Amino acid sequence: MKVWKHFCTITRHKLLVMRHCFRVGLYWQGILHDLSKYGYTEFSLGCKFYQGTESPHNGERRAYGYSLAWLHHKGRNKHHLEYWMDFGLDKSEGLKGMKMPKKYVVEMFLDRVCASKNYQKERYTDASAWEYYARNRQYTILHPDTRALLEGLLLMLKEEGEEAVFSYIKKQVLRKDFPY
Repeated sequence: MKVWKHFCTITRHKLLVMRHCFRVGLYWQGILHDLSKYGYTEFSLGCKFYQGTESPHNGERRAYGYSLAWLHHKGRNKHHLEYWMDFGLDKSEGLKGMKMPKKYVVEMFLDRVCASKNYQKERYTDASAWEYYARNRQYTILHPDTRALLEGLLLMLKEEGEEAVFSYIKKQVLRKDFPY
């Protein structure tokens, strides 16, 4: 039963992200989004730790102290900020967030929106993705430009709604001359 429920959850999420990517013109990213979740490493652990109310990665972390599925996933999917962490040229700075290409920032934004929709269902509002992000914002390692773009999109969604932010992404953010 968990196998089917997990499959339905990740497929519902993938299709939501795909639909949103298509709305802003990111067709290829929409098609490829989260395909690694269907591979053995991520899928088997997702089924084992499926709860339906939060990511299975959290259950795996509680059980083992880390999530192998998450480590696998974030290393293969460029829309995750963790993919873009590296040491700067000055090693004394430690790990830093590298500047993400804006198409991946947009996909990260859409991923967060769709995860909120998927897990919150009827409780979802346009503020949900911002509220989820804001709870852990102080612990998030992001390049300043990437942070500004992501937070700007999340706040625009919260304050102006989905139609406004999607239009802004398509007509402004994804243009070559957008200042990012």
